Amino acid sequence: MASDGPPPPQGDSDNSPAQPTTAQFVEVQESAEFGELRRTYRSFAFPLTIAFIAWYLLYVLLSNYAGGFMGTKLFGNINVAFVFGLGQFLTTFLIAWFYAKFASQKLDPKGAAIKSRMEADL
Repeated sequence: MASDGPPPPQGDSDNSPAQPTTAQFVEVQESAEFGELRRTYRSFAFPLTIAFIAWYLLYVLLSNYAGGFMGTKLFGNINVAFVFGLGQFLTTFLIAWFYAKFASQKLDPKGAAIKSRMEADL
């Protein structure tokens, strides 16, 4: 597929930004600051992931083995299973919102500091 643009320039005119070396990446990865960033992320992500999976498995197990309970009508044609199903969607969106807020307040500033220090070293 041909393009209408001009051909790429010839010669050694490399205009791409400088990239960190593998050694620089390893050095940053082994730094205490990066370790703190990773701990902060994991202290948020792991417990919330485990809680959500437990909540989901509760829903699935109750649906399979407690049909009478899940079929209990709450009002009109709305039963416990329907409310639990909507709760799954609600918790998914709440976790995503909570993570976005957490990341912008705690993770992004630390990541930006590491990134700016790496870019300054180039």
